[in-house]
Order: sequence, then C-alpha cells, then structure tokens
Amino acid sequence: MNPVKFYISDPWLKPFTGIIDERIEKCELKELQLKGKGSLAGFAMGHHYYGLHNTGERWIFREWAPNASDIFITGTFNGWKEKPDYRMQRINEYGDWEINLPSESMTHCDLFKLSVHWPGGKGERIPSYAARVVQDDTTKIFSAQVWNPAKSHKWQIIKFKPAATTPVIYEAHVGMATHEEKTGTYNEFTENIIPLIAKAGYN
Repeated sequence: MNPVKFYISDPWLKPFTGIIDERIEKCELKELQLKGKGSLAGFAMGHHYYGLHNTGERWIFREWAPNASDIFITGTFNGWKEKPDYRMQRINEYGDWEINLPSESMTHCDLFKLSVHWPGGKGERIPSYAARVVQDDTTKIFSAQVWNPAKSHKWQIIKFKPAATTPVIYEAHVGMATHEEKTGTYNEFTENIIPLIAKAGYN
C-alpha cells in the first residue's frame, strides 16, 4: 500500500485507520494468493487453464485446491469410485492440481465430481471451474458434466452487427425466471420470458 494513506484527507476516518489498514492487508494477501506469479487479469481468465479441457487426444483437468491433501475424479465412467488412474497430482506450491487422461477415459455427457481429501476429512465437490453442471431429476443432486459433442454449435448469424443505437439491457436469471418452485430451464426461458422482455422494449 502507498505510504500516503487515502484516508488522511478525511478526519472522520481517523478512528478507523487501524481497521482500514487491516482490511487493505487482507485484500493484498488475497490478491497475491489469487494471482500467484501472474496477474489478476490472468486469474479472471482462469477458465482457460483450470477445469476440464479436451486436446483431441487427451483430457487435461486442473483444479485449485491449496488445502487438499489428495484429489480423485469420480464419476459415471468409474462407478463413482476413487481409482488410481483418476488420482490428481499437485503440481506447485500454490495449490494447483492436474491430471492427464486418455480421451476414452470420459465421454460426452458423463457426470463427475471431485473426491477431495484434507487433513481430518474428505468430501465430494463440484469443480470450481466446471463448464456445465446438471441436476438429477430424482435426487436433486448436482454434478459436473462432460460436454464434448461430436458436432459443435453452429451459429445461425455469422456476421452479426449490433445496432448503432445504445442497447437497452435487461438482466435476467434463467433458473429463477419462473413462478414454479423449481429451477427454470433454458427452453422455458426462451418460450415464456424472452418474448415478454422483447415486448417491453429491451434488446
């Protein structure tokens, strides 16, 4: 922190300088933990590094778990069991874990979670950078899902050009946009909510 404190010009903050300094130190420590040897911008793009990625020949999966002592990937492909072939390895002092798997180890729509061990316990966790998470209709339990369709999504408008006027944006939450006591689906949102938003004059 710059030795010239920002609160010097505000005498009303003088009684709280100790607390402010403590919070600043915590923020700086958290920033250091998040960015490691990189930058906060790099951390914000972490989904390009962490999570599950298919290289064409192999799967590469990475997770940030600094307090873990052991991590296994469990899922429909291994009976939800901790198997040696699906055991991750810690690769640095910052808490990054990694595993490389043959392409046949997972297939499109497989469900998976992490079985995380830590000193004194263990538990199931959804990967922090899961690209897709689904809920079982019966148990209501959420799991990460492998998403690697044979054909990628084909955009209908290749050269989209936005209107020159300032857009009027309506922020909506797909899962909450329903009167029913459940998580709304994208199809329901498309059929029931988007027409109302467009009718109200939003882009």
